[in-house]
Amino acid sequence: TPPRALFLFLFFLFLLFVSWFTGKTRKMQHQQRENNHLPLPPSPPALPIIGHLHLVGSLPHVSLRSLARKYGPDMMLLRLGAARTLVVSSLRGAEAVLRTHDHILASRPSSVVSDILTYGSSDMAFAPYGEYWRQVRKLVTTHMLSVKKVQSFRSAAMEEVSLVMAKINEVATTDGTVDMRELLSLFANDMGCRIVSGKFFLKDGQSKLFRDLTNDTSRLLGGFNVEEYFPGLARVGVFKRAVCAQAERVRNRWADLLDKVIDDHVSKDKSTFDHEDGDFVDILLTFQHEYDLTREHMKAILIDVFAGATDTSANALEFTLAELMRKPRVMGKLQAESSHKGVASTVSYCASPCSTPCHG
Repeated sequence: TPPRALFLFLFFLFLLFVSWFTGKTRKMQHQQRENNHLPLPPSPPALPIIGHLHLVGSLPHVSLRSLARKYGPDMMLLRLGAARTLVVSSLRGAEAVLRTHDHILASRPSSVVSDILTYGSSDMAFAPYGEYWRQVRKLVTTHMLSVKKVQSFRSAAMEEVSLVMAKINEVATTDGTVDMRELLSLFANDMGCRIVSGKFFLKDGQSKLFRDLTNDTSRLLGGFNVEEYFPGLARVGVFKRAVCAQAERVRNRWADLLDKVIDDHVSKDKSTFDHEDGDFVDILLTFQHEYDLTREHMKAILIDVFAGATDTSANALEFTLAELMRKPRVMGKLQAESSHKGVASTVSYCASPCSTPCHG
C-alpha cells in the first residue's frame, strides 16, 4: 500500500543517513587516535550504528558493572550510538576524573532538553564550568546551603517528620499497610517545597503541582533521548521539533508556577523580612543584584533545587529502609539508639520500599 511504501522509503533514507553519520564519526575518531598516538581503554565488541546500546539493559548500573568486570576494572570505552562514553569503575579512576582532572571534565555534555528546561543551562547542574558556574555555586553553598541556614530548617523538618510518623501510627493502630515509597516521596516533596518556597506550597494543589513537575522533569532528563546518542539527529527538523515540544511544555509549566512563587515573595512586606528565617526564594531575591541574576536564572536554580531536594532524598531514604529490612541486627541497634535518645516515638513499626503491614 502507498502509506507502507512511503514509510519503508523514509526508513531506508533514515538508515542511510545514520550509516553516513556513523561512518563520518568513525573516520574522525580514527584520525584523532592517529594524531594523539595514545591507546584507548578496552571496549566490548560493538554493533554497527547503535554501538554498545544493546548491552545496556533496563538497569544500566547493573549492566555497566557486569561489563566493567569483564572489560575494564579501571576504565572502559563504550560507544552509545554515536557518543563515545568513558565508564570509570575503580577508586583510582574516579579520583583521576573527579579530583585530578576535575577542571577538564567538570562540564556536562550539551543537551537540547537540559538547555530548554534550564534556560540555556543557566542552573548549576548543567551550566558549563566557568565564571557563571562558580558564582552560582558560591551563592548556593554560601547562602542557601550553609550550615547555619540548614540548621534553621530543623524545626520545619521535625514538623514534617512528625506528620509522617502520625500517618504511620494511624495506620498501625488498624493493622493496615503503608506504601513507604509513596509516603517518603510525599515527605521529601513537602519538605523541599517548604524550604524553597515557604508557606506558598500550602496553597491548594501547589504541593502536588511541584511534585508532578519534578517527576516530569526527571523523566525528561533521565529518560532515553535519541539526540544524546545521535547528536546529528538533533539538527533534523522533525526530530528536533518532537524533542523540543515536550521539553518546552514542561518548562512553561515550571515558569507559570515559579513566576507565581517569586511574585508572591516580591509582594511581601520587606520591613518584616527576616533573612535568617527566609526560604530559598527570599535568598535569591536578596542577592539577585549582587550576583547579577535574571528571573530566568532564578527559575533555573530553583528547578535544580527542587529536583535535588525531592527525588534524591526520597530515593536515599527508601534505599536506607530497604537495607535496614535486610539487616535486622542494624535495625534493632538503630531502634535502641533512637529510643535511648528520645528521637523515635514509643510505637515501633516496620517499613519497606513498597507496601508493608505496620504492627503496633
